[in-house]
Amino acid sequence: MKIMPNIRRCHTPCLVLLANAMLMVLPSAAEVVLARPTAEQALWQDYEIGVFYHYDVNVFKPGWDHRQYDNFPKAEVFNPADLDMAQWMEVPKALGAKYAVLTATHGSGFMLWQSAAYAYGLKQSPWRGGKGDIVKDFVEACRKTGVAPGLYCHMKVNGWWQVDHPGRVNRGSGGDPKRQAEYAAAKLKQAEELWGNYGPLAEIWFDGGLPDPAQAGFDVMPVALKLQPKAMLMNGTSNPRQQIRCVSNETGRMTYPCWSSANFPFDQSGGSPDGKDWCPGEADVNLIGGDWMWQPGVDGKLRGLNELMDIYYGSVGNNCNLLINAAPGPDGLVPKEQLQRFREFGGEIQRRFGKSLAETNGEGAMVELSLGSPKTIDHVMLMEKITEGERVRAYVVEGKVGETWQKIGGGTCIGHKRIERISPIQLSAVRVRVTASAATPLIRKLAVFDTRVAVDP
Repeated sequence: MKIMPNIRRCHTPCLVLLANAMLMVLPSAAEVVLARPTAEQALWQDYEIGVFYHYDVNVFKPGWDHRQYDNFPKAEVFNPADLDMAQWMEVPKALGAKYAVLTATHGSGFMLWQSAAYAYGLKQSPWRGGKGDIVKDFVEACRKTGVAPGLYCHMKVNGWWQVDHPGRVNRGSGGDPKRQAEYAAAKLKQAEELWGNYGPLAEIWFDGGLPDPAQAGFDVMPVALKLQPKAMLMNGTSNPRQQIRCVSNETGRMTYPCWSSANFPFDQSGGSPDGKDWCPGEADVNLIGGDWMWQPGVDGKLRGLNELMDIYYGSVGNNCNLLINAAPGPDGLVPKEQLQRFREFGGEIQRRFGKSLAETNGEGAMVELSLGSPKTIDHVMLMEKITEGERVRAYVVEGKVGETWQKIGGGTCIGHKRIERISPIQLSAVRVRVTASAATPLIRKLAVFDTRVAVDP
């Protein structure tokens, strides 16, 4: 068994030697080949929170579903008279979100940009005389406000073409080969336009994954890799080095532990500490319980602040990014009720975690943080230096009460970020002691907080 080197930033050398001697290394560090993120993946994980924007023709035809092919809305219904992209950007500002994803084309197949792929989009609507381009406005507004832009494009569902899972025309039952070939050409054209005309994107979202090219007759992955080689690919295939995986089943929470390392092909599981590929998780959730698109009355069903904070702990505090949805209304604005709740949510995150009582970093089996005089804490935040992989496999968090150390937390996965809620306790020091590791532990942050203020429901 390899003995780990002494840790920096520890005030008790003898305890460090003891901790290093007791550390179980799995296996010898010289033999470990850990999955590591690309620079773009590591940057994306630092974003932590993103905003999802769902917008489609059913916002203008309440109650309609994209599978109601005999009651299909005409493009003329899409006419958001007051659409203001600067107002949309108030959402990431309120949350402190660093990226955003727009549904460029959702279930109906209506295209929110100037497209030549087929005749169902902004070109055919009265909005801005048929010359408007919401995708262009969105991407430009994101960049202007320092938000990394991403685009969603459904490849398995398109109501205008009567396509549903698994991506074939005539409601997924097979249909006319000629019509299928036309649809395949249209999807490739969409891909070329979306990924080739708007500059670098932070993320490309494939809802439900990609169709089997043998069944659907098209494969957009080569287009994505060519035109957006650095974008994160949600639910993509065949390029594990630039992918992220969908976790949480639209609840915004993932069960613990959730590893960034996994084995390709990826699923919605918690990954694997020994996974050969780096594929961090993204937990998506709507603000309006059960609804992604605006419909009359939905703004009376907003998730409460307590629930949103629980979602935050189950995503950002559990080594996942959080992608939370905003649903603009038919006027083209994010309703004031939604915007206010986002402000409350972002404000509470900042109140709790905007400034720590104390923090440090270090490497090795134990990292200790002195608090000086005894202070009451109720949260511990841990981060690994993930650019070198997820090294920690088991750890305990201990607090110093008087002259005695006692366990106050612990687990397996730390990854990009782990937030532990603990019962309020007065301590003079806190330490993380790694008990199992794949290589020398690299702790990017050990921080403590006191967040004790009641939160309105």
